[in-house]
Amino acid sequence: MKILVGSKNPVKISSVEEAFKNYFENIEVIGIEVESGVSVQPINDETFTGAQNRALRLKEINDSQNLNAELFVGIEGGIAKQFSKWFAFGCMCVLDNNGRTGFGTSPHFQLPKSVVEKLLQGIELGDVMDEIMNQQNTKQKHGAIGFFTNGVMNRKELYVEGLKVAVIPFLHKEMFF
Repeated sequence: MKILVGSKNPVKISSVEEAFKNYFENIEVIGIEVESGVSVQPINDETFTGAQNRALRLKEINDSQNLNAELFVGIEGGIAKQFSKWFAFGCMCVLDNNGRTGFGTSPHFQLPKSVVEKLLQGIELGDVMDEIMNQQNTKQKHGAIGFFTNGVMNRKELYVEGLKVAVIPFLHKEMFF
């Protein structure tokens, strides 16, 4: 089974591989950079829209280039305000050739006010974390979750859980479609 992921980020690609091997055999996961069509730092439902846009764009590329993929995965990191607090999370959209979709999210983790203030100014979480950690490209490594959990969880682990649940509608098609 060929699966396209809307990113060249190795963390996102390996997350899809790890999650989907639980459900499907002989998978080939290919990353293709596509635009989300939303802000660089999505807020609330915009995160779901970005993930869906990535999956839809992959299907368009698949159809026009005859890549023969069966599933298209968009992953978008965003923030949401819940219970008067701001949380970071990943949203996953899985799309099949029939246009059916499944959504999932990673665990949500609370962000401090100092970080949220920068995010609400349109700065991407990865850039804010690079500055805090005095490192480069942390979003392709352990990410913000790695920092905030003191290394107990990394970005790949965060995304794998969201991907495992995004595939639920395809495991129980008769109930969802």
